Amino acid sequence: MKTALTVLIATLALAALPASAGPGHDHSPKHGGIVRDAGQLTLELVARADALILHVSDHDKPVATAGARGTATLYGGSGKVVAELLPAGDNRMEARGSFKVGVGVRAAVALALPGKTETKAMFNLK
Repeated sequence: MKTALTVLIATLALAALPASAGPGHDHSPKHGGIVRDAGQLTLELVARADALILHVSDHDKPVATAGARGTATLYGGSGKVVAELLPAGDNRMEARGSFKVGVGVRAAVALALPGKTETKAMFNLK
């Protein structure tokens, strides 16, 4: 079981490596979060102790999240917390609660936009 978990974490970590930016891709954070490419989408995760906010864009254009569903799984120490991300207007998904964030915490995000294949990304929180 430990080996399977190690392989899963390693796979997600590799998937989280930033892809090389092509024309029209600005990878600088716009909201003070961490940016990852996930297929055609760019995801920016802002992780605070009271909220997880995911901003979704495609070539720097906001992507509507109405009808989307998602989760953010936080891994820190020996535990994990799964938070449901809900549409929060425009191109944002949001989870409210009490979260452990900071150095050593990783967030695995899964996002399903209406009519699209699920997108996943891994974020190493600072």
